Amino acid sequence: MRGILILLSVFVFLGQSVFGFLPDSIQTQNASFKVIPPKFSIESIPANYILKTDLDFPLNERVLFTVDGNIKFAKFIDKQYEFEYLQLDNRPMVLEVLGKKIETVVKPVPLWVSIIPPIIAIILALIFKEVIISLFLGIFVGGAILHVYADGFSGIFSGFLATIQDYILPSLNDSGHLSVILFSMIIGAMVSVISRNGGMQGVVNYISKFAKNAKTGQLATWILGVAIFFDDYANTLVVGNTMRPVTDRLRVSREKLAYIVDSTAAPIAAIAFVTTWIGAELGYIQDGIKNLDINENAYNVFINSLQYSFYPIFTLAFILMIILMNKDYGPMLKAENRARIEGKVEGDKVTISAEEVEKLQPMDGIRHNPWNAVIPVLVVIFGTIIGLLVTGWDSEVWNDDQALFSRKLSHIIGNADSYVALLWSSLSALSVAILMSVSFTKMKIDEAIDSMLNGFKTMLPTIIILVLAWSLALITEHLHTADFITNLLGDSFPPILFPAITFLLAAGVAFSTGSSWGTMAILYPLMLPAVWQICQQTGMDYDQSLSIFHNVVSCVLAGSVLGDHCSPISDTTILSSLASSCNHISHVKTQMPYALTVGTVAIFVGTIPAAAGVSSLITIPVGLIILYLIVKFYGKDVAIAKNSTDDL
Repeated sequence: MRGILILLSVFVFLGQSVFGFLPDSIQTQNASFKVIPPKFSIESIPANYILKTDLDFPLNERVLFTVDGNIKFAKFIDKQYEFEYLQLDNRPMVLEVLGKKIETVVKPVPLWVSIIPPIIAIILALIFKEVIISLFLGIFVGGAILHVYADGFSGIFSGFLATIQDYILPSLNDSGHLSVILFSMIIGAMVSVISRNGGMQGVVNYISKFAKNAKTGQLATWILGVAIFFDDYANTLVVGNTMRPVTDRLRVSREKLAYIVDSTAAPIAAIAFVTTWIGAELGYIQDGIKNLDINENAYNVFINSLQYSFYPIFTLAFILMIILMNKDYGPMLKAENRARIEGKVEGDKVTISAEEVEKLQPMDGIRHNPWNAVIPVLVVIFGTIIGLLVTGWDSEVWNDDQALFSRKLSHIIGNADSYVALLWSSLSALSVAILMSVSFTKMKIDEAIDSMLNGFKTMLPTIIILVLAWSLALITEHLHTADFITNLLGDSFPPILFPAITFLLAAGVAFSTGSSWGTMAILYPLMLPAVWQICQQTGMDYDQSLSIFHNVVSCVLAGSVLGDHCSPISDTTILSSLASSCNHISHVKTQMPYALTVGTVAIFVGTIPAAAGVSSLITIPVGLIILYLIVKFYGKDVAIAKNSTDDL
C-alpha cells in the first residue's frame, strides 16, 4: 500500500513539474465546464471555441481533455481556454474533460455562399446605377445568411439589425478608415475654400494657356497623375479636384477625367520606389518568403518583380496612347462625343447638384489669383512627403553607408504612417487656404468657414458609399469569400501557368472584395510559398524557379489593381468618381473595357511569355505595340468640339 502511494505521489509530481497537468483522478470532481461555441461557423474554416470553468487553475497547470477523441491540453487564463475546431458537417463536437462529456453543434455555412453578397452588390449597382442601396443590400444579405444558419428564419431580422451593429459601426471604428474619411473631408473643404477665394479659377486660367484643347487638357491631367506618385489617395483627390474645372472648360467628359485619375493613381503608386504602398507590399512579401530557401530579402524580391509589372506599366502607356491619338471606344467614346458635341461633360445623373456647383464658384469681386490654390496644394504634396519622412524616420538605416539612397528612402517611406502624414498635410493645407483667403482676398472669416463647411457637405455622399464599401468588405471577410475564390484554384496547375492564374485570382478577389490591399494581404502569404514549392517539385533549377516566383509576386499586385479598377465597390474607384464629380456607375462602366483590354494584353503578351522565359525587353515593347494597334484600328476618332484646335 505504501509503495502504491509513493508511485502515485511521484506520478503527480512529474505531471505537475514536467507536463504541467494533474491526472483526472487527482483533480477535483466538482468542477463545472462549459463550451461557448462561435455564433457562426464557415464550412472548411476552423472556428474559435471557448472552454470555460468555474475553477481557478494555476497558470502553469494544463488540463487534459479530448475533442472527438483527439487529446488536447487546456491552459486556463481567467477561467477560460480558447481553441480551434473545424466543423465538417452537422454532427456535434464531443468534448470530454475530467470525466464530463459536452456536446456542441454549430451548423456550418457552406463556403460557396460567401460569394453571394459581393455579387449581389456588384450586379445591382451595375443594373440600377444606385450604389448606396446596392451596397447596403449586399451587407444585409451577408448578415442574413450568417444569422439564418445560426438562428433559423428569425435570422433575417437579426441580420438586418447586424448591418449597422456588426458591420457599419466596426467599419467606422477603424483608425485607417477614419483617417481616410477625415482626409477626404479636409481635402473637400480645402477645394471649396480655394474655389470660393478665386484660386481654382486662377489655376484654370493659367493652365488654359497651355491646355488649349481637350488633348492637352487630358495630357496635363496624366502628367499630374504620374507626378503625384507617392500615394494613391492624395493623387486621386488632388488631381481630380484640381483638373476638373480645366477639363470641363475643354469639354472633356467627367468619365474620361475619372478614368485618367483612377488609372494613374494606383498603377504609379504600385510600382514606384518611394510610395505609401511600399511598406505594406514588403510586409506581405516578407510573410510569404520567410520560410523559403530564397537568397533575397523582401526589398530585392520587390525590385526584381518590377520587370513583370505588365498591367501597371501598360495601363500608364495605354492612357497616354488614347490621349495623344484622340481615339476612344465603347462607352467612353459615347461619353466623349457627348461632351465634345453637346458640351455636356457629366452624364444624365450628376453627383453634385447645381446648388453645390454654384457654391464652388468664385465669390463676386474676388481676383482670380492662382497662388491661392497652388500654395495649399503644394502644402498637401510636400507636407505629405515631409510627414512620411518624419513618421518613418530611421536614423540607423539612414546612416548605413552600405545602403543605396533609393533603398534608404524606400525603407523610411515604407515604414511611415501614411494616414498621419496625409492628415497633417491636409489640415495644414486647409489652414493655409483659410489664412490666405482672409488675408489676401475680400473673403471674411465667416465666409471662409461657410466654404469649409460646404466642402464637408459635398463629401457626405461619398463618405457614405465608402463606409458601406468597407462594411461589405468586412462581411466578405467574415464569410471567407477570398478563401472560396482561392480554393477554386486548386494546386494542380503547371508552374508556367501559375503567374497567369495568380493574376486572374487576384483580380477576382479584388473585384469581389473591393480592396487591392486586402487582396495582397491574403494572396501573398498563400501564393508565394505555393509557387516556390511547385517549382521545386517539378524539378526546376533555382534561377527558373526564381523567375516564376518574381512573376507571381508582381501578378498579385497587378491583378489586385486590375480588380480594383473594375470593381464598383472599390474605395479608390469611389474616390476617383468623387474627385471628378462623375457618376460612379458611369465611371465603372466606361473604365472597365479599357482595364480589361490592358489586362488581357498583360496576361497573354506579358505574364505567360515571361513565365516561359521570354525577356521583358521583348514582352513589354511587343505589348505596347499591340495596345497601339488596338487603339489605332479599334478606337474611333472623338468628335471635334466647336472652336477646338484638337489635332486628329
